[in-house]
Amino acid sequence: MAAAAAAAVGGPQPPQAEVPAPGLALDKAATAAHLKAALSRPDNRAGAEELQALLERVLSAERPLAAAADGEEAAAAGGGGGPGAAEEEALEWCKCLLAGGGGYDEFCAAVRAYDPAALCGLVWTANFVAYRCRTCGISPCMSLCAECFHQGDHTGHDFNMFRSQAGGACDCGDSNVMRESGFCKRHQIKSSSNIPCVPKDLLMMSEFVLPRFIFCLIQYLREGYNEPAADVPSEKDLNKVLQLLEPQISFLEDLTKMGGAMRSVLTQVLTNQQNYKDLTSGLGENACARKSHEKYLIALKSSGLTYPEDKLVYGIQEPSAGASTLAVQGFASAAGTLGQLDSSDEEDQDGSQGLGKRKRVKLSSNTKDQSIMDVLEHKSFLEELLFWTIKYEFPQKMVTFLLNMLPDQEYKVAFTKTFVQHYAFIMKTLKKSHESDTMSNRIVHISVQLFSNEELARQVTEECQLLDIMVTVLLYMMESCLIKSELQDEENSLHVVVNCGEALLKNNTYWPLVSDFINILSHQSVAKRFLEDHGLLVTWMNFVSFFQGMNLNKRELNEHVEFESQTYYAAFAAELEACAQPMWGLLSHCKVRETQEYTRNVVRYCLEALQDWFDAINFVDEPAPNQVTFHLPLHRYYAMFLSKAVKCQELDLDSVLPDQEMLMKLMIHPLQIQASLAEIHSNMWVRNGLQIKGQAMTYVQSHFCNSMIDPDIYLLQVCASRLDPDYFISSVFERFKVVDLLTMASQHQNTVLDAEHERSMLEGALTFLVILLSLRLHLGMSDDEILRAEMVAQLCMNDRTHSSLLDLIPENPNPKSGIIPGSYSFESVLSAVADFKAPVFEPGGSMQQGMYTPKAEVWDHEFDPVMVILRTVYRRDVQSAMDRYTAFLKQSGKFPGNPWPPYKKRTPLHPSYKGLMRLLHCKTLHIVLFTLLYKILMDHQNLSEHVLCMVLYLIELGLENSAEEESDEEASACGPERCHDSWFPGSNLVSNMRHFINYVRVRVPETAPEVKRDSLASTSSDSLGSLQNSGTAQVFSLVAERRKKFQEIINRSNSEANQVVRPKTSSKWSAPGSAPQLTTAILEIKESILSLLIKLHHKLSGKQNSYYPPWLDDIEILIQPEIPKYSHGDGITAVERILLKAALQSRMNKRIIEEICRKVTPPVPPKKITAAEKKTLDKEERRQKARERQQKLLAEFASRQKSFMETAMDVDSPESDIPMEITTAEPQVSEAVYDCVICGQSGPSSEDRPTGLVVLLQASSVLGQCRDNIEPKKLPISEEEQIYPWDTCAAVHDVRLSLLQRYFKDSSCLLAVSIGWEGGVYVQTCGHTLHIDCHKSYMESLRNDQVLQGFSVDKGEFTCPLCRQFANSVLPCYPGSNVENHLWQRPSNKSIQDLIKEVEELQGRPGAFPSETNLSKEMESVMKDIKNTTQKKYRDYSKTPGSPDNDFLFMYSVARTNLELELIHRGGNLCSGGASTAGKRSCLNQLFHVLALHMRLYSIDSEYNPWRKLTQLLEEMSSQLGNEEQQPEVPILYHDVTSLLLIQILMMPQPLHKDHFTCIVKVLFTLLYTQGLVALSVKCNEEDRSAWKHTGALKKNTCDAEKSYEVLLSFVISELSKGKLYHEEGTQECATIIPVAWSPESMEKYLQDFCLPFLRITSLLQHHLFGEDLPSCQEEEEFSVLSSCLGLLPTFYQTEHPFISASCLDWPVPAFDIISQWCFEINSFTERHAEQGKALLIQESKWKLPHLLQLPENYNTIFQYYHRKTCSVCTKVPKDPAVCLVCGTFVCLKGLCCKQQSYCECVLHSQNCGAGTGIFLLINASVIIIIRGHRFCLWGSVYLDAHGEEDRDLRRGKPLYICKERYKVLEQQWISHTFDHINKRWGPHYNGL
Repeated sequence: MAAAAAAAVGGPQPPQAEVPAPGLALDKAATAAHLKAALSRPDNRAGAEELQALLERVLSAERPLAAAADGEEAAAAGGGGGPGAAEEEALEWCKCLLAGGGGYDEFCAAVRAYDPAALCGLVWTANFVAYRCRTCGISPCMSLCAECFHQGDHTGHDFNMFRSQAGGACDCGDSNVMRESGFCKRHQIKSSSNIPCVPKDLLMMSEFVLPRFIFCLIQYLREGYNEPAADVPSEKDLNKVLQLLEPQISFLEDLTKMGGAMRSVLTQVLTNQQNYKDLTSGLGENACARKSHEKYLIALKSSGLTYPEDKLVYGIQEPSAGASTLAVQGFASAAGTLGQLDSSDEEDQDGSQGLGKRKRVKLSSNTKDQSIMDVLEHKSFLEELLFWTIKYEFPQKMVTFLLNMLPDQEYKVAFTKTFVQHYAFIMKTLKKSHESDTMSNRIVHISVQLFSNEELARQVTEECQLLDIMVTVLLYMMESCLIKSELQDEENSLHVVVNCGEALLKNNTYWPLVSDFINILSHQSVAKRFLEDHGLLVTWMNFVSFFQGMNLNKRELNEHVEFESQTYYAAFAAELEACAQPMWGLLSHCKVRETQEYTRNVVRYCLEALQDWFDAINFVDEPAPNQVTFHLPLHRYYAMFLSKAVKCQELDLDSVLPDQEMLMKLMIHPLQIQASLAEIHSNMWVRNGLQIKGQAMTYVQSHFCNSMIDPDIYLLQVCASRLDPDYFISSVFERFKVVDLLTMASQHQNTVLDAEHERSMLEGALTFLVILLSLRLHLGMSDDEILRAEMVAQLCMNDRTHSSLLDLIPENPNPKSGIIPGSYSFESVLSAVADFKAPVFEPGGSMQQGMYTPKAEVWDHEFDPVMVILRTVYRRDVQSAMDRYTAFLKQSGKFPGNPWPPYKKRTPLHPSYKGLMRLLHCKTLHIVLFTLLYKILMDHQNLSEHVLCMVLYLIELGLENSAEEESDEEASACGPERCHDSWFPGSNLVSNMRHFINYVRVRVPETAPEVKRDSLASTSSDSLGSLQNSGTAQVFSLVAERRKKFQEIINRSNSEANQVVRPKTSSKWSAPGSAPQLTTAILEIKESILSLLIKLHHKLSGKQNSYYPPWLDDIEILIQPEIPKYSHGDGITAVERILLKAALQSRMNKRIIEEICRKVTPPVPPKKITAAEKKTLDKEERRQKARERQQKLLAEFASRQKSFMETAMDVDSPESDIPMEITTAEPQVSEAVYDCVICGQSGPSSEDRPTGLVVLLQASSVLGQCRDNIEPKKLPISEEEQIYPWDTCAAVHDVRLSLLQRYFKDSSCLLAVSIGWEGGVYVQTCGHTLHIDCHKSYMESLRNDQVLQGFSVDKGEFTCPLCRQFANSVLPCYPGSNVENHLWQRPSNKSIQDLIKEVEELQGRPGAFPSETNLSKEMESVMKDIKNTTQKKYRDYSKTPGSPDNDFLFMYSVARTNLELELIHRGGNLCSGGASTAGKRSCLNQLFHVLALHMRLYSIDSEYNPWRKLTQLLEEMSSQLGNEEQQPEVPILYHDVTSLLLIQILMMPQPLHKDHFTCIVKVLFTLLYTQGLVALSVKCNEEDRSAWKHTGALKKNTCDAEKSYEVLLSFVISELSKGKLYHEEGTQECATIIPVAWSPESMEKYLQDFCLPFLRITSLLQHHLFGEDLPSCQEEEEFSVLSSCLGLLPTFYQTEHPFISASCLDWPVPAFDIISQWCFEINSFTERHAEQGKALLIQESKWKLPHLLQLPENYNTIFQYYHRKTCSVCTKVPKDPAVCLVCGTFVCLKGLCCKQQSYCECVLHSQNCGAGTGIFLLINASVIIIIRGHRFCLWGSVYLDAHGEEDRDLRRGKPLYICKERYKVLEQQWISHTFDHINKRWGPHYNGL
């Protein structure tokens, strides 16, 4: 039977009839129904068998994939339309069978009705936008889909939106992960009670069909998987198989979406072991099944896994040939799962990665539990499915299917167990994967869903040894990349460390495993298991020790390194992620006393591991020189658990501390790091390249510091508190290599340090001691105090934004511990210490963000320089903090000078660490302090103010922390052998301060000055020996001291003494031969610390006897010592404060201070200065003087520059008040004089050496964006809202021109309007001039300059040589004298008729092109530039291409564009008057000359000159209409009057006479006024018209009828009534004209508004041509003021009665005649086209100012609509959607789908919408990008969060709100065309945006 079925599917022959007939005879639905019925019977065996047979036939896996495997040809040949058809057929069958004969869709709906799921469980993949609410989350990984988030109530919560990196699932409804209050409406209510029970027969078929279906899928997967050949990566094959299976997996995925009922059926199927066994055992006679089972076994073996039933004992017989160790370990097998090379090659491969020298170290693996790594046994479909999912490297579809099932609880548990079972296998696959990044994301996508749930994690830990598996797997993973450690003893070291250069570490391949581990450790129950399990702890410490000492740095002493390795990134990341984060996770569970045991365990195994480490690296007591590693995770584990033990668990510190010897070892390496930091900052490691600085910075950087430097310093504090203080102090100075410097002698020889590094190393050592002694982070501060201290330190360095503060303040890296960013304590501390500075906006200034700045009292009491030094990554930040502190003191009047860092009182020490203060009371430190004070007083070399500052700080610390006078001090001293007992009597600083030291014996070079006056020069080479000879002089050798102490301690623990006694050859100090010849000298000192301090006071203040004990005047001081006067100040204040504290502490000191002050100190004798010293002093002095000179010069230069800036220009803002008068000078100068900013000469512009203005030409469509309604356009945020551009100025003008062109002669149309509303050329200048020949050579030099510029020189772009403003052309200045200008302006008394004639004559003269001079050439070239600025489509409007009318139109439109734009810059009217700022730098005058010169080349035929129509009555009206065949000219009433004005003026020879100008304006005004009347008459209705016609006719014969609008209106109406203009009033007309009651006032207002735009433009023109100022006025009187300014109003006009616009009329010919002539043209047109005739008469004159679209308040509304919006071209959601802020168009940034001829959509749109300027809001980044021509720049964001910050790329995902000021700034830059000048960072976009 089965064989027959197999045969039936095997070939294309017709199916055989052995299958029960109904299956074939009927269609699928009937079969399904029949089978369902059969199965519903109580005895359903027959039905079941029938179904099985059918399924076997339908779902056989043999043919399709075999075909696929043989390649496409076979597939095509295979019957049934290739494999695809069979698959689809099978799916159809399944759907029918599931539905049991009904429709599949109805079946789905029916199942959904039974969905009891209360969980959302929506699964998403990478890049999905989800939300996280910390207020509602229990687990830090909690996330919600957008829908659930918006449906829940999260107002006031701490939430953010984020872009998923690895994918995730929605947790809504899961109370294990989030609080129920945060559930959305859908998932709050459902409980299983009210869902009815699922009827049995609904899902009955599914239970039968699905097992076969899933088995079929598994067979496909088995078939398709071929072990990759040794050299070919097989991803292609895998992907091919996956593509074929796409429909099947999608089908399963759809099933999961049917809800809970279906999911539980699937769970049954997937986890049922019997089913699996029956189907897959491969024992049946079915060949196909057997073959598939074999493939499965092969796959298992090749993965290095064994199948327990196979009679193979793993490791004896290898799965395949290859290196046996690898096979045993279960690492890559020979064939390698994923196309890796086979293992023998693998070794070579590693060799080639630069590891030839270091062979990898393999650990013996027999200790581990082998089965974890090697054995896999599959017992259910689920297990095998997961196996193949891993094998195929986690295909996205499979992952989604497996995750979609998770809402089913039973499945969740089963799946989690399966996942854990496969964990080791996952790690192996991951290691070999080529796509480890994607794979990592997919793994975490799954594991985070499983392990975030505490209950589940606990269960798996108990039942499946989850912890053992994880730790073992991590250990195995790291073992593959170990190398021998070179720390300390290179030859004999037994320690191995990870190699940071390996891909495993470099690419962070380990992070999925580590992140899972951190995730499960965050659950208390799991962490407790871990901390209780000793075996696990040992293994874990073993793992951590792999990182101990990794990435070793060796100091380069000779050459600079050739290759700077960047492995340190990997090292720091690995320590943070693999060691520190699990540590923080564990620490978070050790918070209470009950958990002491855990700490003891960790500490115990940690110490054992450390001891092993010391042994392995052969460490005794001296670290190897010139080596440092920043990675000591074992030390840090130890330190952090100690800290926790004392702080939270009340453990006795001594009970967990090791013996002295171990402490001495423990302190060495952390101390080495501190010394190396100082060395690195002193540039001693400079030959190691920049990366070593990078390491030093990373070590203290905010994300690392509390896992790196803080534990190190804490560990050193612990060691210091328990070790002998003298030993510790001497160790510090020895490590910092400054022992030799600590001598009283003025000269010394340092054997280990160059002189130039001594000073900074000494500073480093003292600063380290200050930090060590005053830092209390782990020594008693509470969490809130720590947070406050961190915050103050960061704010003192710089003002900070809220987000950068969150980022800079170290929080425990595990989010579950303590301070969560944005938590309550963060905000409350922030408001306590800082004030919020809202962002301010200066136009043209930089975009500021909201900042927090420290409150005054913080500077006063809390500024802590020590904390600042500890936390600064860059040294300049310390300086910045001090500068800000200084500024605060000056401003608040507390201290005028340069203050020193203030001394801050510390929080009290925790009692366990009291021993730390012994450092301050040990003789060694006192000797060092004494010596340094003495050296500073004597001005020895290499000491700085910083050294003094730190010395005083240490003394003050000692006084603050002085113990009571210790009586047992003498007892502990063991006789004379303590070689410095003779220096000081005791060890208490208070008493030692007053102890006088008389003589000191020093070793000095023979050349030193001391030798000369040395009477007792003993030449004994050993200073210790000479102590017996003269008991008076003190000798001090730190090194000998330290040696002795060490010996003492070692002998005490003599168990190991034998190994220590061997001579130390590595010691630097024991080779006496290397030292130069030293001799001994005895110095007379006779000082105590107190006397030195008082002398220092004198020295600092520069006066003798400057110190006077303050308590002598005011005894009160001793009673209340906290005196504010001493808290801020410089060194003098510090000394006074210390002396006061010393006096307070002991009466003796007080007395001695008084005594010292009483002895009038003789002036300090001038030192004998040796020649060498003199030389250096001179040098210093000379340098100082040079520095002062330089400062003076710089200051002078700066002030000169400033005054120049004030007078010359202002780059940034377009509105400045600096006059740049270009042409209008005083009348007596005969010619305008220009300065050339390149050669600096000044002179007039001449024909042969013309001067030009630096200009920027740019095409602009701003004018076209004006609209006629006040309602601002909003950015669409839903499908309903759309923006239609037909009400824009550009659209209206376009329509008008095309309408005219339809009915009138083309050449005449092109004179009747202006273009340039879109793509008009705007010319602006910075006002600087240069010779044109100078400019050419300047451009040449720019072209040869190789520096990358932000502009393209080939396109003629440059920056002004003086003010660096962006420009791209030079506009020649027309040579001309200003005097004639003034002569021309004298008003003459000619009558208007004479002037009209003159104008006509002047226009008639042909404009001969001036001779070929340099000037004319330049004029031509600039005209070319102007034309090329805009695109062709914005220049050519004529029907005949290239007609001269076109150029003519373009040229006067350029003038129009510039005038209109200037009007907009002035706010759309001229009320403000004055020569407004735009005029100061206007180049209109020069532009006019250039345009006029070119316009005069085209003489208008006098027949057609509109001037005649305006000023003469033409007799033969009828003759015009005679020739019907050619189109008529445009009637004069349809002409645009402003265009006429520009044509008339540009046709005149320049310079223009003022009289002629006024004459032209008067004539044009009559036309304009008439147009207004006509438009008025068309607008009103029939009754109004007849009434007006009547009233006006009555007044027609009065004297000033020509100046009365009523008369004129009535005449116009009567004239036009002759035509058909008013006739065509159908019903449709009434709708458009609103019935308005016209009163005389409203008519007058209408006429004035109609005429105003023309008057404004004309006034501006007059202002530019004749240099007359514009008067300012109120808005209502603008009309009258402008008309009198233009000479339209007779000057004697009385203003008593209300102003009437008609009084400005001055008709050149009788009004009624000319009007009737004009109306006649209209009538003859409206004969045929009344509609159009009317439309052309109503001109919209009132345009509102242009605006960008109005944006919504909240950014989320934009984001939610646009980020899911699909592209109209490819209907996919674009990767980078953007929206145009000018017109609202949705575009794809960089989208290839919308690319046209190599232009991407944004660039294309910027050309169409803004003629090359585009303003786009990038939806996914909230940033605005500006495109200008071929360049672009990021402008910034107009949306800020609640703290006034941008959130570029929405990284933080906080809610954003519109910042109106910023948006206004953006709009202002757009309107004023200043993007190029204000924004600095431009780059080319190569049309790719």
